[in-house]
Amino acid sequence: MIKDLTTGDSGKVLFRYTVPMFISVAFQQIYNIADSMIAGRFAGEDALAAVGASYPITMIFMAVAVGCNIGCSVIISQLFGARQYRKLKTAVSTIMIVGFLLSIVLTGIGLATTPVMMRMIRTPDNIFSDGALYLRIYIGGFGFLFLYNVVTGMFNSLGDSKTPLYFLIGSSLGNILLDFVFVAVFHWGVAGVAWATFIAQGAACILALLTFRVRIREIDGMEPSDEAAGKSPKAPAFSGEMLGKVALVAVPSILQQSFVSIGNIFIQTLVNSYGSEVIAGYSAAVKLNTFVITGFTTFGNGVSGFVAQNLGAGQMHRIREGFRAGIRLVLGVALAFAVLYFFPGRIWMQLFLRDAEGAAMQTGILFLRIVSPFYPVISFKLIADGVLRGAEAMKYFMISTFTDLILRVVLAYLLAGRFGASGIWMSWPVGWSVATVCSLLFYRRVLMRIEKR
Repeated sequence: MIKDLTTGDSGKVLFRYTVPMFISVAFQQIYNIADSMIAGRFAGEDALAAVGASYPITMIFMAVAVGCNIGCSVIISQLFGARQYRKLKTAVSTIMIVGFLLSIVLTGIGLATTPVMMRMIRTPDNIFSDGALYLRIYIGGFGFLFLYNVVTGMFNSLGDSKTPLYFLIGSSLGNILLDFVFVAVFHWGVAGVAWATFIAQGAACILALLTFRVRIREIDGMEPSDEAAGKSPKAPAFSGEMLGKVALVAVPSILQQSFVSIGNIFIQTLVNSYGSEVIAGYSAAVKLNTFVITGFTTFGNGVSGFVAQNLGAGQMHRIREGFRAGIRLVLGVALAFAVLYFFPGRIWMQLFLRDAEGAAMQTGILFLRIVSPFYPVISFKLIADGVLRGAEAMKYFMISTFTDLILRVVLAYLLAGRFGASGIWMSWPVGWSVATVCSLLFYRRVLMRIEKR
């Protein structure tokens, strides 16, 4: 259902809009966790390490999809808020054409360079073959992943955050079921984990595309405010000008997401030097951590859509209201997970690992205890970033993100030399804290500029 975010109580509107988005991402992360959990429990620690070793590379491809999601949703939200429906339909078709071509190109590049990328991150020989196999199958299904993320962004930009939730629930449950069948029953190992994701993501993508095609026709029944009364001319299927507008937001978002993923590759390379046990522990813990951070990012994306629609409609006073409502939403989640991960961290790690006292288990527990107390800190940053993206203040957004990235990578290498693997985990809190200060300062600057309008 298409939803206008420019009217009504800002807190209630944002809550109803973002909670389905959060649940959607939660289900997406649950089946990512299920991949690792089933691999570790039924195929062994090396299988878990193989999936985990390729994870930073898969995140580069995910970064492109998420960056396009953000770019598309901001521009379409602004057009929807301004009631420029004809331009909106042109933006949608332009995005889909370019997205389809881009996904084909990236899939070809990824398949051709899989062994090179696995060697580049120093994957240990005992897990190299399984890691490369998982990565090839994952990249083979990248087109589904890419187009699904783009369509999800467009659903959200129209205020419809519930429809993607339904697809994610079905896809997640299907993925978990297939994981169990392929790995626990058929004993396909890492290949079973990869094929389960491929099939589930493909089904969700096709259903989302078909549904969005129907949903966009609802726009035809809305009276455009920027055109004369009567039959409107057909919207062009492609516009270079519209592609440029989308690219102004999407390209910085892709670069930001990609550089973060590249930074994670540097960290993964460092982790790989400590052997498969540390890799397995880190792989499990970082999946749990990603579950939380992705949730915070989703609240930030919701704030972006809220800000973009209200900017398009000229409702400048609602920007501050949206930021405050976003903080209230995300802070409760941050505090809850900080407690859940810090104290009973062993319980969560046992979802992935059979050896309750091994080095992998101790690695994961230590990671969670160092990182989780700082969840409230990073949650503030990601909500402020949501305002920056929605206001198209991409320069500030990128500066803040790169500050976090550079600090984490540099400190990881410096502290690892003194404290070993635990020194790597210490770099997270420092990077998050400094970047949060930057984002909040940039938010205040952008807010003052907006309110002067």
